[in-house]
Amino acid sequence: MAGAQETRDGVGLTNLEQLLLAGDEVTKRDLVDYLDTVHDRILPGLRDRPLSVVRLLRGQEPFMQKNLPKYTPEWVRRTAIWAETSHRQVSYALCDDRRTLLWFANQRAIEYHPALVTATRPEQPTHLVLDLDPPEGDAFAAVTRVAGALRRALAAVGLAGAVKTSGAKGLHIFVPVHPDTTAEEVAAATRALAVHTARLDPETATTAFIREDRGGRVFVDPTRAGGATVVAAYSPRLRPGLPVSFPVAWDGLDGIIPGDFTVRTVPALLGDRDPWAEAMPAPQRLPADLVTEGRTIPVPRVQAMHEGKRRARARREAP
Repeated sequence: MAGAQETRDGVGLTNLEQLLLAGDEVTKRDLVDYLDTVHDRILPGLRDRPLSVVRLLRGQEPFMQKNLPKYTPEWVRRTAIWAETSHRQVSYALCDDRRTLLWFANQRAIEYHPALVTATRPEQPTHLVLDLDPPEGDAFAAVTRVAGALRRALAAVGLAGAVKTSGAKGLHIFVPVHPDTTAEEVAAATRALAVHTARLDPETATTAFIREDRGGRVFVDPTRAGGATVVAAYSPRLRPGLPVSFPVAWDGLDGIIPGDFTVRTVPALLGDRDPWAEAMPAPQRLPADLVTEGRTIPVPRVQAMHEGKRRARARREAP
């Protein structure tokens, strides 16, 4: 292909020696080589799922791309989804194969955020996900402590999940659910599990959606449900050194440093294994009483919106 330094699977690759981040040693070749090396591990989590990516073009600020650009090759599979907020159809990519992944890598797409639903079953989430978000500072030990509480909360209701680093400072816990589970049921159960976790360790964990109310505790985020996206296992993150969202064994959490998992170190750590597939339990039915309990818990964003309005009104009325 004209101008390409290299061609893989029919995709022309360009500017491979360019640095991705100013002041960092990671090049576009590092990104391409990494994604190519792990393509058979990352693709199962992307396949048939509407995909958003974070791209970093030279001289520009990073941006989240949902709608495919007009120059996207015809062979890239896609699905159209109506976006209520922007009142338009969005053409999402379906990254089903190595060729598409390489094309995205050449477009300097660094982060890969698939939906929790598939294009063929857009109304049924495949996983319940809880995001453990640490407070400011070096608080990963607190995150792993809360992960232990969450694991106990899951076990208490007969559920099991798999855990991975977010690639940033937190952890993601995935619980695969039965195919007939609705988005509303997943959202309700997620809220209930977040509350159960915070009750088990109230000194370290909180479900407070408003940051100023968290008191330096780990936020157990129950909002990753329905049409939400979560960064894929093995996806790089747009941070110095390109850290990777990496699967971790539950009993190995205390010994890890998330920054150890990068595009340069992960291939050797993986070898021929796929620890995310190995750790993922079979799909599970959500307990009916857990869902019923979750329906009594306010939706965090709605609750925070009302609370924000209440506080603003109190400030206006204060003497």
